[in-house]
Amino acid sequence: MSSDSLKDAIRMARIESAARSSVAVDLRDAEVVRLEMLNEALDPLFAEIPADVDLFDRGVSGGDTPRLWIDVVAHVVMGRDKRLYRFVQDSRYGRKTLAESTEIGEMVTAITHYVASRIVERERALDDSHPPATPSKTQFVRRTVVTEAPVKTEEVIMRTEARPEIRPAEKVEEKPAISTDELSELRWRMLRMFLLGLIVGVLALFTALWIAAARAG
Repeated sequence: MSSDSLKDAIRMARIESAARSSVAVDLRDAEVVRLEMLNEALDPLFAEIPADVDLFDRGVSGGDTPRLWIDVVAHVVMGRDKRLYRFVQDSRYGRKTLAESTEIGEMVTAITHYVASRIVERERALDDSHPPATPSKTQFVRRTVVTEAPVKTEEVIMRTEARPEIRPAEKVEEKPAISTDELSELRWRMLRMFLLGLIVGVLALFTALWIAAARAG
């Protein structure tokens, strides 16, 4: 029997011993042992994660409710029967169950899918924060074209279109709608019209008074 098989057999013996006991501490030990078995089954998965990806912080925590943490928001806990693995994720909308199973293999598959999704989300975030630069100047691309026999090579220079440069809008001098001379001329016309109207009114009033006086006499 190999050492790994003996290690698994010892753990299973501890689980069976805890299942036969009614002591809460023994039951917590059974939960920790099962979570550690799942944790070891995840070693090949986490060995493939690139070193520059720091999204995950895997480990088994104790306490009243032992947990196998995958990252800061997702972890695995045991069900009430201490045999069911429950993979959950905490978010701003509450806790969401991602997978449930009594089989370690099924849990490894579910956690693998979750890890892959997190890595893809990270790649998209990095791409959005570093958009590709667009060339703004003329670029030249040198290519070699091979013709038929006799074999010759001809270099063709292809020129890409340059982006038009954006120039600041030129300032347009605002011109007055009416010049000063025109404004003065307009004022004199209005004054002459006012005086002419005043004279006409006085003459009309004088004429009316004269007619009235003649009729009275």
